[in-house]
Amino acid sequence: MNYESNTTVPSRIQAGVSYAVARMSFGRRVELMKQVRELAGRLEFLQAGPTDDEQMHAKILGAEIDRVYLRWGLQSVSGLEIDGQAATPESLANEGPEDLFREALAAVKSECGLSEQERKN
Repeated sequence: MNYESNTTVPSRIQAGVSYAVARMSFGRRVELMKQVRELAGRLEFLQAGPTDDEQMHAKILGAEIDRVYLRWGLQSVSGLEIDGQAATPESLANEGPEDLFREALAAVKSECGLSEQERKN
């Protein structure tokens, strides 16, 4: 048996772009849970808050969680240059097109086994 620890996902948005996404393993699941646990608890608390300020902080925290997922699961990006340089997961998150960021994030969350509703959060 030859097990590949990542999978390649072609972009549906941009021809020629693809993402190398880490496959879930026991160790990687533990690592991800450690990274997201505290942030997710704070997010849940803020989402329950009635003020606009709490809701804004919840949106910011949700975006931070998305960045954690992307850093955790996106191993590389192929077929995309950002400012003349080959795209990396970090440059995709920081300077890349938001639609490709969201597509890569969805691929990572799908590999994590998250439902469609969980992927939206």
